[in-house]
Amino acid sequence: MKHLIGDRKFYQAVLKVAVPIMIQNGITNFVSLLDNIMIGQVGTEQMSGIAIVNQLLFVFYLAIFGALSAAGIFSAQFFGMRDHEGVRHAMRYKIVISIILVVLGITAFLLWGDQLILLYLHDEGGTTQNLDAALRFGKEYLGVMLFGLLPFVIEEAYASTLRECGETRLPMVAGIVAVFVNLGFNYLLIFGHFGFPKLGVVGAAIATVISRYVQMAIVLVWTHMHTQVMHFAKGLYRGFSIPGALAWKISVKGLPLMANEFLWAAGMAVLNQCYSLRGLDAIAGLNIASTITNLFNVVFIAMGSAVSIMVGQLLGAGKMEEARDTDTKLIVFSVASCFVLGAILVLLSPLFPRLYNTTDQVKSLATGFIRIGAACMPMYAFMHASYFTLRSGGKTFITFLFDSVFLWAVSVPSAFLFSRYTVFPVLLLYLCVQLIDLIKVAIGFVLVKKGVWLQNIVAHEQA
Repeated sequence: MKHLIGDRKFYQAVLKVAVPIMIQNGITNFVSLLDNIMIGQVGTEQMSGIAIVNQLLFVFYLAIFGALSAAGIFSAQFFGMRDHEGVRHAMRYKIVISIILVVLGITAFLLWGDQLILLYLHDEGGTTQNLDAALRFGKEYLGVMLFGLLPFVIEEAYASTLRECGETRLPMVAGIVAVFVNLGFNYLLIFGHFGFPKLGVVGAAIATVISRYVQMAIVLVWTHMHTQVMHFAKGLYRGFSIPGALAWKISVKGLPLMANEFLWAAGMAVLNQCYSLRGLDAIAGLNIASTITNLFNVVFIAMGSAVSIMVGQLLGAGKMEEARDTDTKLIVFSVASCFVLGAILVLLSPLFPRLYNTTDQVKSLATGFIRIGAACMPMYAFMHASYFTLRSGGKTFITFLFDSVFLWAVSVPSAFLFSRYTVFPVLLLYLCVQLIDLIKVAIGFVLVKKGVWLQNIVAHEQA
């Protein structure tokens, strides 16, 4: 048991990293829940239109996450070696790749946004008017949200580097401020309180964009005012350059990561498109469920970040056995926590959908989706921790195979066949697709246990 459970000092170190991330993500998801409830009070079509657009934007967000993650592997290991110049070069790489992806993302949404939304609109027990309304609301929401992509990527580049350098509190504070700004403007602009215009879904989008700029400003100002501790920010834009060999190395490591995150998010979008064949009620029910389960999923997501940061720093310092021991205890802690949280979520599952102004059918579907997600939480926790274990050691091609290739080779074809060639109700369809991931759990267990990820990838890059 000593190999599986740490001492008090170990868990204090884990919580120091994970709790700020949990708090930030938890508050973000809680405010997203309140946002969702506010929109749910306006109508099912509005809620469905926003849900579809957010699913599409999720693909972009994950592409950004993947692009930043490659440089983040180097940042964490450079920081473990106290090589501040190396961290600075990795940060510059993040800024360049983020801006490139913003340009590509906005171009894609402007050219094909309408067609992408239409992929999710299917009439099963609904009306053409419902579908037309959902499309209209989705287009309005997307048009405003595009203005928030640039501040989002810049803030993410800075915040991720701060975390990799051990500063998890400031991104948490910025996130908390931003979500309350978002919540406040949602209240004012969705419903038109205190003399503000009543803008509905457009108001929700404007509130999100404003909060993105606020969050970016807090992170940038703090970072550049604290260069004595955040050494990478000192001279960050002076002689803005990246050594060619390092840029190439990050790109080689990063391409599988970016491709993985993009393809994984695109795969999830395709899965939801398969579920949407069961009608607009399925989209609305899944939207309610995902908003609520995301509030509980912050635990294993934060634990994945803890694996990336703590194990990455140990690998950079050359402490391989300590890295293996730490990783094992982190995985056990994450899975055990999710057993408890999953049980709580099952008990609470009938309560959340009652907060929405929607039909009884949508509420029933939402309850079923929540219960399935809750039961699968320990499985998600293990897969997430396994992914970040492999990534911390730079095994990005293996993570690409483990994550998105599995999704597209196994999960997506299964969902495609189940949704189009069976009469499975949407809850059974959803459950079958989730349980396919048990294969992935077995693969992850073997890869982590073999220790293929135990390597220092920056040993020859120290300045």
